[in-house]
Amino acid sequence: MLMSLFQLTARRLVSRAYCGLKAASSKKQKVCLEMARPSSNMADFREVFAKAKHIAIITGAGVSAESGVPTFRGAGGFWRKWQAQELATPEAFARNPSRVWEFYHYRREVMLSKHPNPAHVAIAECERRLSKQGRSVVVITQNIDELHRKAGTKHLLEIHGSLFKTRCTNCGNVAANYKSPICPALAGKGAPDPETEEAVIPVEDLPQCEEDGCNGLLRPHVVWFGEALDPDVLTEVEKELDICDLCLVVGTSSVVYPAAMFAPQVSARGVPVAEFNMEATPATNRFRFHFPGPCATTLPPALARHQTEIIS
Repeated sequence: MLMSLFQLTARRLVSRAYCGLKAASSKKQKVCLEMARPSSNMADFREVFAKAKHIAIITGAGVSAESGVPTFRGAGGFWRKWQAQELATPEAFARNPSRVWEFYHYRREVMLSKHPNPAHVAIAECERRLSKQGRSVVVITQNIDELHRKAGTKHLLEIHGSLFKTRCTNCGNVAANYKSPICPALAGKGAPDPETEEAVIPVEDLPQCEEDGCNGLLRPHVVWFGEALDPDVLTEVEKELDICDLCLVVGTSSVVYPAAMFAPQVSARGVPVAEFNMEATPATNRFRFHFPGPCATTLPPALARHQTEIIS
């Protein structure tokens, strides 16, 4: 899903991220060979971590999956008989807003029962601790479940939006919305079983804008397939990636664009990147570190207080 807004930047990042496409000096070739064998030495990573002043942490669905959040990806990734990419589009919402709202109502209700796992907590605790030392942590997440926020993360960039925000299709107003159910007509609806009868809720009974005199149809404030990311959020992301001196990639497959290019962009300018993922990804060989396994297991010791830290 290559967002049109980011195509130019993505092309620039691709040209910077792939070493070896042009004739390289022996020194550059050596760098490429070293990048092809990322280290899994935690002690080495911890030394880099101890010196970092501006840490960017990019997170994806793998972090949420460890909290029991459905990912709707791969085999079995269906809601009723549809996959997410069949429902999470402007066209699907225009054709059948009732069905799309049932899907998102189900996801919202599921999230009310889910909690941050040790990976979320480790990130939030690290941010709190390092802020007292004049160091910064920013979380750039592709997830829309707000589990980072629940864990206490403050400096958070949600590039794909949030399940718990709505946007009016009439006036454009964006608002936080934690109602359960989000509207009376959706109470008890949204069950994922393929045999579930579709609710077919009239548009006037679906979530409505509460701005004075509007009453427009609300939609989830998330980035759907085929939509561009918020340019203001992307500007913030670029700014953070430009100043970070350590980048972590946590629980992401590195195949969804433009987020897939974020970490390679950082690595291309010589900044250490550490990947924490269940398995290797298409980007793994461009990073300095790779730690396989569940993020909830591998991340907490990586972000724990280093012996050189001075806590006031």
